[in-house]
Amino acid sequence: MSRRALRRLRGEQRGQEEPGLGELCFGLGCQGPPAAAAPRAQHGPARGAVSNRFELITAEESEDEVPSREEQVDTWAGVQDAAKGSSNRAQTKEAECDGQRDEEEAEQPDQTAVLSNKPRKKKKKRKTRKALAEETVEDNDLEDIDTLLEKIEDTSGLWQQAQSGIIAESRPLLYVEHRNLNPENELKRYFGARTVLGDQRPRQRQRQHVRSTWLTVPKNTWPRYGKTGIAMQLVDTRRGVQYFTFEHHREYQQVQFKFLDAVESMDPNNIVLLLQMNPYHVDSLLQLSDVCRMQEDQDMARDLIERALYSMESAFHPVFSLTSGTCRLDYRRPENRAFFLALFKHLMFLEKRGCPRTALEFCKLILSLDPENDPLCVLLMIDFLSLRAREYTFLIRMFQEWESHRNLSQLPNFAFSVPLAYFFLSQQEERSELELSQAREKATQLIQLALVMFPSVLMPLLDHCSVQPDARVMNHSFFRLSAQISQPPALNQLTCLYVGRTHSLWKDPAVMAWLETNVHEVLCMVDAQDPLVEESERKRKTRYQSAPRNIYRHIILSEMKEATAALPLEVTSQPVMGFDPLPPLDSIISYTRPERTTHPSNESTLSLFFRSLLPNFNLQEDLRPDGDEEAGAGQDLNQGVNRLMAAMRDMLANIQFQEPPRDDNPEGDGDWD
Repeated sequence: MSRRALRRLRGEQRGQEEPGLGELCFGLGCQGPPAAAAPRAQHGPARGAVSNRFELITAEESEDEVPSREEQVDTWAGVQDAAKGSSNRAQTKEAECDGQRDEEEAEQPDQTAVLSNKPRKKKKKRKTRKALAEETVEDNDLEDIDTLLEKIEDTSGLWQQAQSGIIAESRPLLYVEHRNLNPENELKRYFGARTVLGDQRPRQRQRQHVRSTWLTVPKNTWPRYGKTGIAMQLVDTRRGVQYFTFEHHREYQQVQFKFLDAVESMDPNNIVLLLQMNPYHVDSLLQLSDVCRMQEDQDMARDLIERALYSMESAFHPVFSLTSGTCRLDYRRPENRAFFLALFKHLMFLEKRGCPRTALEFCKLILSLDPENDPLCVLLMIDFLSLRAREYTFLIRMFQEWESHRNLSQLPNFAFSVPLAYFFLSQQEERSELELSQAREKATQLIQLALVMFPSVLMPLLDHCSVQPDARVMNHSFFRLSAQISQPPALNQLTCLYVGRTHSLWKDPAVMAWLETNVHEVLCMVDAQDPLVEESERKRKTRYQSAPRNIYRHIILSEMKEATAALPLEVTSQPVMGFDPLPPLDSIISYTRPERTTHPSNESTLSLFFRSLLPNFNLQEDLRPDGDEEAGAGQDLNQGVNRLMAAMRDMLANIQFQEPPRDDNPEGDGDWD
């Protein structure tokens, strides 16, 4: 058996043998047998010749050493075939070196350290060739990429358009991106990850929540999530659109009935007690969030809304998608309304928090759930969020695609926000001169149409911006106070809502200068009796007579003081609940609340007093069922009085007065019992 096989059986490696006398010599006095060194130098490096693993790093090499013939052959072959030839030669040389090494180690085991310089130099050359090959490949790849980009730029020009943001996206208009639903991603872009996260990273690793959600991030302070009794079912699929609905199980229905009782009690503590037993009841979370917000506890109000969203998202159907834009929810079902309202309230908190891009993504999500009916009328605020998030291209694309079938130009917010978006695009210097001129021309055209159609917007807008108009505008009847008084009530609500929400976007001096120029152009059109002015006045009088119910619902949820003050009496006179404001008149009820014993509202004060003493007493219990109340009024009154007297006698008979205890020692000893 060879020595190599013996070393393998013992678990030893080459170079671990004890050094001989020839290896311990130092300086120039070292002499080795030259006969043994010659054959080893011809067959490349010995793999076990180096005992120190770091010797290859610190060893000195002579640069003027003449390479061997085999090294010259290797170098020429590496240039010809760097991959295949090198691997074949390496295998051949390893086999030859292994076979010859066994024979030489048996005769001269102490010559390995002396002959280690030349193999190290050869390894270094191989490494250099490999690095040169990798650099050559990288250069070729870069040249190929540059060539492809040049071809793309020369043929279609799509690269420059993608960089400028003009190219229309191939995705649907209401496509929702998951990463834009997280407000932390937007805050990181503004302030940096370290400022936003802080010490949250180690805490998130230790959290107990295992469910991954997109709408919210679960917090460690939340109660442990369990089965809440909410589920989602697929109702129908038509033309590639899927219709879903939330369902309440029997246990959740019982909690819902208790919640309605707590709301009727007008005591928020009852809702708090209900949430302690059912921490993920959605309507209770929504209602208590409004209470906290009224008490200026914004953090708790936002936290309750996020917990409601987490509860609803945990009940999603496996097929339900937030991003596709093809999933629908019917707002007429009470089970679905909580999801709409939670998204809207969360959107409002995000906008106040300074995350307009995330709020815009939630706005698109709400609109994608029911784009035809738009139950919360988010079209009245999607333009404002687009301008704040500087998503001008999205707003312009939405106006171009929906104007034909939704008539968006008849809404004051779109009529003024779209030309403002064009104006902001015309101020971007990275665009070409042609694009800038087209944007300026389009902005001028649309803002003049908006001023002609909605002249009542100008003066309140300037008032909110603290801008005093010139004498010509102030004295002209077209923009005076009479324009606001003569407009229909529904148009007044839309105008107040837009001005109160977006007036901060018009405070830029460049925007005001551009607006002033176009206002004077419109006055010239009015003085010239342009037919467009008369046509716009006719449209204002015939339209906007009464606003639909979803606009009223949006104004109530937005809590804009100017718009809320303009609501009609039929809306403000009825009670509005935060968990279900202005429910649809054609609601689809899946389960009903059990009837409670209600008492007549026309009872007298005496009857209510005796009812407080005797809960079972009912003065009008014996009324005739046939409705002939006038004929039997006297008899019913006598029967009621008789029953009242009988009840009084029973009450007085049951009252027993207890005599005070007698004291046998009237003087007493002065001690207390």
